[in-house]
Amino acid sequence: MNKIDLIKRNTQEIINEDNIKSLLKKKSPRVYCGYEPSGEIHLGHLVTITKLLDLQEAGFHVVILFADLHAYLNQKGDWKFINEQVKHWKKGFKAAGLSKAEFVVGSSFQTKKEYQEDVLKLSSTTTINRALRSMQQVARDIENAKVSQVIYPFMQIVDIKHLKLDAVQSGIEQRKIHMLGSETLSNIDYKTPMFIHTPLINSLKGPGSKMSSSEVNSFISIRDSDEAIKKKINKAHCITGEKKENPILEITKLIIFPRIKTFIIDRDKKFGGNLKFKTYEELEKDFDSKKIHPLDLKNTIAKYLIEIITPIRKAYK
Repeated sequence: MNKIDLIKRNTQEIINEDNIKSLLKKKSPRVYCGYEPSGEIHLGHLVTITKLLDLQEAGFHVVILFADLHAYLNQKGDWKFINEQVKHWKKGFKAAGLSKAEFVVGSSFQTKKEYQEDVLKLSSTTTINRALRSMQQVARDIENAKVSQVIYPFMQIVDIKHLKLDAVQSGIEQRKIHMLGSETLSNIDYKTPMFIHTPLINSLKGPGSKMSSSEVNSFISIRDSDEAIKKKINKAHCITGEKKENPILEITKLIIFPRIKTFIIDRDKKFGGNLKFKTYEELEKDFDSKKIHPLDLKNTIAKYLIEIITPIRKAYK
């Protein structure tokens, strides 16, 4: 796969896509993804980790921001909890394949005078309502938002300047903050980067909510045992022929296919024998036409996830 195809693979949207060719001419253009270090590292995070691995292969220098100060402002825990989470998350991300990445802790630069001056400059040109709208997809209890949660998006935008980024990668839930950044980065004398957005995986319970570590039965953690993975996948929402908002298909497309060459569903000969797929699109087509039984797909997904997660889990201990 060529570099441009790697960058575009499994993205929902790329803002400023025209920048791709010029960025690829640079030596090690800088791309980052920021994470609030709280809760378990789960399959939702593996989607962005997988995309970062694509970008790394395409020649980008990957920066991982553990946004400890953001987590504190967004009501994710006290400092003792957050600092412990940073240690665990760094270990987990390295185990997941990002050992070559640059790891940065937010509080290491976000309290500096120059940084805070940029935050204040953005806050002076943005209305409260505009800042709140940008947080709708990421804030906890947005109806009772704290002042800290209005500061949050300005910090995320200023991060782009102070980490000297050429590109930003995240889940699509960050889009509103990034659009605010597109409108305001020039106010702090910085270029607008390329924004690469990946889809979100639905909760294992099915449509209506996204995978989240706040719901134990909605996600699979990189620390889950083989038995737990099988059990959760077996109970996951997956209706025959239903391809929209199907977490099993989403896991297949966003996490498994980028890591394998051939997807094989083991079946007894009396049920038609094994099925082999080179692309996700082939698999989705057969599932949509009801040629694949959900249980066969679930059993296969559990097998592949165990193969992916087991070495991560071992290295994470």
